[in-house]
Amino acid sequence: MTDLQTPADPPVDRRGVVTELPDGRLRLEFRRSWPDGPDEVWAALTEPDRMARWIGTYEGERAPGGRGSFTMTHESEPASEEVTIVECDPPRRLVVEWVQAGDDNWRVELALAVESGRTTLHFVQVFAAGTDVTDVALGWHWYLDKLDAVAGGRPDPGDWDTFLAATGPEYGRPSD
Repeated sequence: MTDLQTPADPPVDRRGVVTELPDGRLRLEFRRSWPDGPDEVWAALTEPDRMARWIGTYEGERAPGGRGSFTMTHESEPASEEVTIVECDPPRRLVVEWVQAGDDNWRVELALAVESGRTTLHFVQVFAAGTDVTDVALGWHWYLDKLDAVAGGRPDPGDWDTFLAATGPEYGRPSD
């Protein structure tokens, strides 16, 4: 368990929730929602022009088993990484796996569902036992806030340093 948020707190706010699985791995999850239907949110997640505005670019086959190159263009040093689309069921589920330099593969699961008349995104990533996920959680929080700006017209979180100063304390990172 980390101090990001306790499991007793449901993931209804914008922070990531980390829980320890029975085998010791750590599960990071976020929930975000919009009044738009799943097709509109799916488009914000996956259409190349909209995707580039919140996270980056993908060059490759866009189907289950498809492989390509993914670049998180909003990073301070963008680098392309090999990506495999594990599952793709528009507009409900997308599972992507990619190789992180020097680390284990990352697997990110995105599921959309309509709940109380809103489309909810359920984001999940699982890490090895003992991993410090705080910085990764902060990074995904920032990217999901950028998605909020594209999908729902919410304010963009600004540059990383501005975001970190405002949000870092919620994750135990002091503002500078």
